[in-house]
Amino acid sequence: MSIITLTTDWKQNDFYTGALKGTILTKCPEIQIVDISHQIPSFNISQAAFVIKNSYYHFPKGTIHIIGVDAIPDKGNNYVAIKLNGHFFIGCDNGIFSLIVKDKPENIIQLNKKTNNYPTFPCISLFAETACELAKGRPITELGKKMNELITRIPLRATIDDKVIAGSVIYIDSYKNAITNITNELFDRVGKNLPFEIFIQSRKYRITRINKTYSETSVGELLALFNSSGLLEIAMNKANLTDLLNLSIGSTVRIDFLDKKKK
Repeated sequence: MSIITLTTDWKQNDFYTGALKGTILTKCPEIQIVDISHQIPSFNISQAAFVIKNSYYHFPKGTIHIIGVDAIPDKGNNYVAIKLNGHFFIGCDNGIFSLIVKDKPENIIQLNKKTNNYPTFPCISLFAETACELAKGRPITELGKKMNELITRIPLRATIDDKVIAGSVIYIDSYKNAITNITNELFDRVGKNLPFEIFIQSRKYRITRINKTYSETSVGELLALFNSSGLLEIAMNKANLTDLLNLSIGSTVRIDFLDKKKK
């Protein structure tokens, strides 16, 4: 049984979600539909890319991922289907795919079907039908015109200055933990096993160790660890970090590496 996943900037209880699922099941009733998220902030492709990037590869190869985020037809962007790492993605060529993966897709197809039936709702008029055609085994190359390049966006990356890493919060999860753009690889490469201080927003909030688990720190205390995505996460054990510290997307996180004699 083929799988179609849905990621949108709607809300779970909006009629759009039901309309899309109903359209898919009408066209391919044997399909399995999986909701990845319908809680993406409106038009926020960076947040959508983060969610998809960290979830899609857990699905079986051959899974079809519909992305209904910032899929607005009046922007003049192409609607595309791509094949990447054994997965299919359908969405608007608005830069989101370059934020999901660095690799060039195996196929990039500009979808050639019109959206006359629902011109403001391409997820129903185009994406659902395209996904079902892929699920039924139609080659992606038959769905439209081949393209060579996609629109690219540059992700917000942490910066390095001597023994300092300056990063920022890029995602806040369901537990209100703050996930940053500082990777484990960057931390190790710059830090070289030196002692360090992590500052959140200002020098008022300071962390000097990296946890392996949340429970290594007492309940309600500030902690840092590298999560399953290899990104530095700032949290409080069983407490609401972002509200207590007034953190949001873009809040600064700084790591100062110290000389060992100053530890």
